[in-house]
Amino acid sequence: MRKLLASEQAGLVLVILILGILLTALAGSHVDRLSGTEINNFFNSYTLIQTATDASFFAVMAVGATIVIISGGIDLSVGSIYALAGVTAALVLRALGPMGPVTTFVAGLGVSLAIGIICGAMNGLMVVGLRVHPFVITLGTMWILRGVAFVASHAESILLPSVLTQVAKAPLGLGASLYPVPMLTMIAVTAVGAVYLTRTVMGRHVFAIGGNAEASRFSGLRLWRIQVGVFVISGLTAGLAAFMGASFYGSASCGDAAGYELYVIASAVVGGASLTGGKGSAISAMLGALLIVLIRQSIRTLRLDQNYEWIVIGCAIIIAVVLDQGSARVAARRLVAAPTGGTR
Repeated sequence: MRKLLASEQAGLVLVILILGILLTALAGSHVDRLSGTEINNFFNSYTLIQTATDASFFAVMAVGATIVIISGGIDLSVGSIYALAGVTAALVLRALGPMGPVTTFVAGLGVSLAIGIICGAMNGLMVVGLRVHPFVITLGTMWILRGVAFVASHAESILLPSVLTQVAKAPLGLGASLYPVPMLTMIAVTAVGAVYLTRTVMGRHVFAIGGNAEASRFSGLRLWRIQVGVFVISGLTAGLAAFMGASFYGSASCGDAAGYELYVIASAVVGGASLTGGKGSAISAMLGALLIVLIRQSIRTLRLDQNYEWIVIGCAIIIAVVLDQGSARVAARRLVAAPTGGTR
């Protein structure tokens, strides 16, 4: 119990629980037409799964982007990779024509992941090869990739085969209007990301170069491989999110995921990732995404102007960064003030 309370996710979980309790208290209730029972407008299976679904599309990308941030970089192009991957998958499936359900699923997923990997590798290679800060590189590719998606799709919304929507909206025995597949995908990606960061040598290398790149270089780590690798992972998660989102909504367009890079970075930062590198967590990124969606839900529940959403999220980012820097200063002071043992 003490370990759970002392974990870096404990504060986020507590904030999410408090916000959930407030929403439950303020949301009111309605009478279900079928059962005749009174149901809370927020605390019900449909709203909870829908909230998780809303978070899942950028939470998946937040896991990959957090790995980039831990390494000391940043990726602003995830939303554009999402759009290009979704559009390309839709165009390829349309060109291939009718196929079996399994072949359609594999082809769509394969194209989306391939585009994500290619875009991520391109970002990483340019960062390493051109020796330009990732902010500048990914800012440029953010516009380039979305422009490519615009030209390729002719600014049209391209329909995907209905079999993909049936998979993405499979109720899995939960009943009508309950679609847990995106939520389960989010949980699975978060679990894989957590294992990668905490249980593998490659994950430890990511933390190492984010904490001190020069020391990592002198210790023999090949920084260019790690730097390219983290951008490939970020592109991979964006491609997966694109396939999941396009399948869920049944279409893809060049305008998909516009502004998602802000939600993704906000999720990582609110989740405790340090923009200076060396700190972050896949689980915290997912929790940060859930918290942002709950903030949006709170604004709707309280019937406030939805434009306040941007103000609140912006304040949350600033507060999270200030708290992170404050805790880092306190930790540094404690380390300096800690007594050192004498030598024998």
